[in-house]
Amino acid sequence: MAKSEIDKWTTPEGLIQLEGWARDGLTDEQIAHNIGISTSTLYNWKNKKLEIVESLKKGKTVVDREIENALFKRAKGFTATETQYKVVPLDDELIDVRRRDYENKWKLKHPEASKQEIQDAAIKGVKTTRRIKLGLVEKEVPPDTTAAIFWLKNRKPEEWRDKHETELSGGLNVHNPYANLTDAELKKIAHEQK
Repeated sequence: MAKSEIDKWTTPEGLIQLEGWARDGLTDEQIAHNIGISTSTLYNWKNKKLEIVESLKKGKTVVDREIENALFKRAKGFTATETQYKVVPLDDELIDVRRRDYENKWKLKHPEASKQEIQDAAIKGVKTTRRIKLGLVEKEVPPDTTAAIFWLKNRKPEEWRDKHETELSGGLNVHNPYANLTDAELKKIAHEQK
């Protein structure tokens, strides 16, 4: 008996593939497209096979945690270690030796090439500088206020949301005193203000 499509994706290999797509940040719609099914079919599969749900959830959890950690780190600021380099010119004699060697090798691969083509290839193919590692330097990356605000708005929405509405006794909305009026009352006020 042939395996059904859903059974192919509940094998260990199929579940690893689903988890990997979820870990890569793909949405359910994108994962369904990769499988070659509709999104509604994927939702049906998730209702039928717990292992599919768990595999997708496991993959998404990893990425979500990585992003949360990166956002938290960026919001607080951090110390980064960078490798510093310096570019220095090579000695002219060394460049000439390397170019002659390059010319000889290039001439063997391209016997029909002209002398100018060989020289041009050597000039283009031989570096005239080199990068020297100077060492590691610690650098302070300051907190990112946008990341901090985003974090706080999501973690403490009651304290950090942009719009605060306060109700007075009688249910009057402070931000929109006309919110509880009927259409007739609004028309009357508009007519009186003319």
